[in-house]
Amino acid sequence: MSSSHCSGWAGPKDGPWPQVHVGGDLERAEAEWLATNNLGAYAMSTVALMHTRRQHGLLVSHLAEDFRRHVVLSHLEMTLEVAGRTYRLSTHQFPNMAPTLGYRALESFTFDPLPRWVYRFPVGTIERTLCLVPDRQAVVLATTWSGKETARLSLRPLMPMRPAHELTSEHGGMLQKVTLRAGEVEVQPVAHLPPVLFRHSGVFMGSPDWWRKFEYLDDRGRFSDFQEDMWSPGLFELTMTPRVTNYLLVSVGPPPDVSPAEIVMDAAQRRLRADPAFEGGAAWAEPTPATAYARALSIAAEGFVFGDGSAVIAGYPWLDVWSRDTLLCIPGIFLARKQSDRARSSIRHLLRNVRDGLLVSRTSVPEAELRPCLDSSLWLFVIGERVVEAGEPDATFHNEWYRCIETIFRRIVDSDGTIVWLSVEGLLVNGAPFPLTWMDAELGGVAATPRRGLAVELQALWIVACDIMKRFAERVGDVALAESAFLHGERALAAFAQTFWCYETNHPFDCLSEQRGSAQAWADPSIRPNALIALAVAPQLFDDVQAREIVARAEDLLLTAFGVRTLQPGHPAYTGRAGETFEERQACSHQGPAWTHLLLFYVRAKLAVSPDTRDELTSRVLRAAQSGRALSYNGQSVDGDPPHRALGIPAYAMSTAMLLEALVFDLGAVVL
Repeated sequence: MSSSHCSGWAGPKDGPWPQVHVGGDLERAEAEWLATNNLGAYAMSTVALMHTRRQHGLLVSHLAEDFRRHVVLSHLEMTLEVAGRTYRLSTHQFPNMAPTLGYRALESFTFDPLPRWVYRFPVGTIERTLCLVPDRQAVVLATTWSGKETARLSLRPLMPMRPAHELTSEHGGMLQKVTLRAGEVEVQPVAHLPPVLFRHSGVFMGSPDWWRKFEYLDDRGRFSDFQEDMWSPGLFELTMTPRVTNYLLVSVGPPPDVSPAEIVMDAAQRRLRADPAFEGGAAWAEPTPATAYARALSIAAEGFVFGDGSAVIAGYPWLDVWSRDTLLCIPGIFLARKQSDRARSSIRHLLRNVRDGLLVSRTSVPEAELRPCLDSSLWLFVIGERVVEAGEPDATFHNEWYRCIETIFRRIVDSDGTIVWLSVEGLLVNGAPFPLTWMDAELGGVAATPRRGLAVELQALWIVACDIMKRFAERVGDVALAESAFLHGERALAAFAQTFWCYETNHPFDCLSEQRGSAQAWADPSIRPNALIALAVAPQLFDDVQAREIVARAEDLLLTAFGVRTLQPGHPAYTGRAGETFEERQACSHQGPAWTHLLLFYVRAKLAVSPDTRDELTSRVLRAAQSGRALSYNGQSVDGDPPHRALGIPAYAMSTAMLLEALVFDLGAVVL
């Protein structure tokens, strides 16, 4: 199996719920699917349920306060016995073998609204539904047999019980203690992790053992280790009466006190309500391509919400809560969907994570690992203003946000020369030894794309932040602060006009050194998407000719069908095709790959110079939305060169949210 854009699902023209007809063909079952709940737990695999990443599993839970995820339940081995025959329904990759043959019985996969597999046999069918439990670290697996006679189904849980980024090898440390109660089995194979409860309607036979040498094909070549052993506590045997659903609930911590059938119904209703067309209405009676994709993006967007909007998970299966990602997702995930209360909740979560006058980059790591993030601190001005102006007035929220941006503004203006400060001309200096911009990939603690000094998009954000600070200081009557913000903005605007345009490339410099006119001075004229971001954020920085040149360079050198390249082809550092190992991909993640979320900035910049291109831009956004990786979810990036192999995280919140934002707010293609 390989990373690609082909999922076997035709896309939202078939409706917002993914459907894949497998028909026993493994190639059709290569696409990834993802199910989440509102506590950051997820289930993810391929349609064939053949895991290709170490992060795949049927229950991957948050088990610690630092948001670390653990693979609790990786597989549930299924064996069907009926009419004197035995059918093994699992598909795995083991060393030097073809995949095991469970996929041959797989007829179809649908996600409408919960993941559902149908296996077909000569004497009947098995339908299997998976449900992540809302408000719990738990999963329900529902199985229904349709045949003329009773069948027997064996289910064997495989439990690596390890952090999602690691792998397990057979060892003697698994605890074999099993507690049996009526209809329940409790195991705690790892002492430092909570016990796992199985609630069932069959018979459990304890037979702890190891299953060995599972291979993860997507990890092969990327990591030196890609094989895993998994522990099993035993076997559940269920008697399958025709057309009667059997349930297996697997829970870390207390299970819900309602029946599994009610859990499944509640989860399905919650997911259905994420569809803007759920309540019907004239707007959805005659769907257009834009409304069809908006429905799919809206449903996907809900999958990234933590709690009731208190945070946004940046991506699955390996990202957690990042302040920049959260801020850039808020307009698409919440405001476009008319959820201003949840947007305020998400901002409030960030306001509690200011250290030394700046937002931290991640809010889900121990205190000792917190690191300031400059661009997210500035995005708080821009996005926070939109949230303040959305929905009903909320004076308490307004005051909380205002006091926080005042703190950030004063931290920058009164800087002691650490992390970030203002140059003598009034431009914003990125002085940290670690990345402070969105191009934040690191290798061994060193920035893979160093951008210390004066970064073009940070100047745009700073100038806009000064204007926002001025206007809101005026509202509260702080004349001195308003005057200070006005003067700092004017100084930065004048200095930008004098220093950032590169006449050799007819494009702004990407970065400049703080000291210019000396032997140590330097300037980076490489064409990256950061000037496009600057134009989208602060069009007043450029005259009409300059704005058109920026858009033209982006269209000639950076734009692809799947996103915007991070560096111009032909540059000595350009990497059109990423390497295979994790380190190679990390090193080049901002040296050529095209990122989907950057299309929002292109749309905004293009509209600034060509307002009559909305139809063309809408088509471009819809093409990008169609290229989803995990069924109905958009990935992070692709190779800069054709055929644009998928890279990065397969379900990336900013890609989903910012495409939806473009359709709703910038292009007016749909109203949710």
